[in-house]
Amino acid sequence: MNSKIWLSSPHMGGNELSYINEAFDANWIAPLGPNVNNFEESIKTYLGNGVEVAALSSGTAALHLALILLGVTKDDEVICQSFTFAASANPIIYQGAAPVFVDSEPDTWNICPKHLKLAIEDRIKKGKKPKAIIAVHLYGMPYKADALNEISKAYNIPIIEDSAEALGSTYKNKNCGTLGDISILSFNGNKIITTSGGGALVSKLPEHKEKAVFLATQARDQAPHYQHTQIGYNYRMSNISAGIGRGQMEVLDDHVNLRRRTNSFYKDLFSSIDDVTVFEEPNSDYYSNHWLSAIIINETNGKSREGLRVYLETLNIESRPLWKPMHMQPVFSNAPFYGTNVAENLFKYGLCLPSGSNLGEHEISRIKEGILNYFQ
Repeated sequence: MNSKIWLSSPHMGGNELSYINEAFDANWIAPLGPNVNNFEESIKTYLGNGVEVAALSSGTAALHLALILLGVTKDDEVICQSFTFAASANPIIYQGAAPVFVDSEPDTWNICPKHLKLAIEDRIKKGKKPKAIIAVHLYGMPYKADALNEISKAYNIPIIEDSAEALGSTYKNKNCGTLGDISILSFNGNKIITTSGGGALVSKLPEHKEKAVFLATQARDQAPHYQHTQIGYNYRMSNISAGIGRGQMEVLDDHVNLRRRTNSFYKDLFSSIDDVTVFEEPNSDYYSNHWLSAIIINETNGKSREGLRVYLETLNIESRPLWKPMHMQPVFSNAPFYGTNVAENLFKYGLCLPSGSNLGEHEISRIKEGILNYFQ
């Protein structure tokens, strides 16, 4: 059997090992060290816009700390995009708060400004003004930042920008990761770049970084002994992981270009196949890293999302349904939801296809042959 073609596998650039060896040679195996500082600086330089960066153990940890920094506590409400991965919503529960889910709009598949506004107004009528909005750049596609920022300012509710999937994407030439009040990144193994695990909190306020680092290192007070006046967390990135990240930052733009090339391949491939739409930017304001390339299959000719997925699986090619919306998840079944059926239909008819920056010509040919065989 042919080797497995993964949806999105890690792709090393070459210099990662040199930074790891540097840490070993200097005996910087402790949780912090020069790689962490240098990795943070490289992200800061890349993003621009005067941001500060705190490297953490995961994107989920960054979301959790962002909620803490914005004062979210027990019995508060936080609005969250429904069409996303569970990690966008889970930290709300960590804080004892309650999620309020909002549907997507069809242009970018991200949180719908119209339903966001309706949700805010209805929660205020019910006596529960939301403390924050979690908006996601899904699959690398920027959300409608201007519209969301306008709503945020009008109601004085801060935005946590979940840019876990969107490092390297831009909205109106501004980097995703700099568009919210606090932003988060992920460096999980399947992301555009990886540190094996890991994430980062990004903010334009230096005090946000300072507080995030304090909380992420067990909230240890300034004292010669171990003293704690707040609950802390073990959320800081290790010096070894940050060494991988330094090497990955050197090839970030290359990885973005390669994933965008794969997206173009799919657009060409499906241009002659009826009832299939490839997810792409709605206009030139949006520049997606196309972390994952996705399609929608209009099931009118006996072909379906699940049929294609199962067929590719027989060829040892991984594909995956789009995210199941949070308001459809059993764990969130009692949470309020504002919207129609946009996210539900995306889940029902959508499929993510192999998108890794390390796909070779042989893998691309196998994917093409498999897809054409299924539809023909």
